[in-house]
Amino acid sequence: MAPSAEVWAALSPAQRAAVVAALPGEVTYDEMAMPEGEIHFWAKVGALTALRGYFARQKRRVYLASELPIYYPGEPRFAPDLIAVLDSNDARRSKWVVSDEGKGLDWVLEVHVGGDRKKDAELNVARYARLGIPEYFLYDGARNRLSAYRLASSEATSYTPILPNLGLYESRVLGLDVQVEQDRLRFYVGTALLLESEEFTARVQALADDRLRRAEEAERLREEEARLRAEAEQRREEEARLRAEAEQRREEAEQRRAEAEQRSEKAEQEVARLLAELERLKR
Repeated sequence: MAPSAEVWAALSPAQRAAVVAALPGEVTYDEMAMPEGEIHFWAKVGALTALRGYFARQKRRVYLASELPIYYPGEPRFAPDLIAVLDSNDARRSKWVVSDEGKGLDWVLEVHVGGDRKKDAELNVARYARLGIPEYFLYDGARNRLSAYRLASSEATSYTPILPNLGLYESRVLGLDVQVEQDRLRFYVGTALLLESEEFTARVQALADDRLRRAEEAERLREEEARLRAEAEQRREEEARLRAEAEQRREEAEQRRAEAEQRSEKAEQEVARLLAELERLKR
């Protein structure tokens, strides 16, 4: 455990740094709960990724961690399934030492699937309230049920249950609503669901696939448009060629008509000459 507040206050900065460095960044097998399977694992991961993505997009300074050793002054260490500390750097840590960080946890989530339910449902309810953690959420994965607790004031040492509103439990610390939905723990901001990492990745992939499909469709339409333009240009050229040929045929026909008229006129003149010659001979 970490030193008491009184002992910490008496230490020099160098001594405090040495104490923090000496505190282990892991818990022992005796302190760890037995593995509780995929339901336990994915409930933690899903909640962590949904919250991490949301606060990152909000550009809000919130430290989130899973199974991190926590050291309150003079208290045995513990490692909750998920913690949130507001207005704190989201830098990687191997432990959270309250005296060194300057503040305790703001929000804790425990996921229970198997083993001793009393630890999460009773002992932690009393312990976290005594430590002054403003909100504690307990997801019972085996029963697919959520319980939530809040300190009514900064002076309170016991929790008041948070009552659900249409299945939603309000977290004033996170500024979100929480509920169990189809065997999963879900977070909402207003009516908008916070996506877990795999869902967010799938949504991004779907958008990328849709964008690619639209780009391919646009390219196909551009190629089709180019083909139609080429065909139209080819038709215009063919029409121009046919008009030129028709004009040429018209000119040739006109020339043949003129030549025929000339031949006819010459023939008429020759006939007239011959008739005149014949008349002369008759005289």
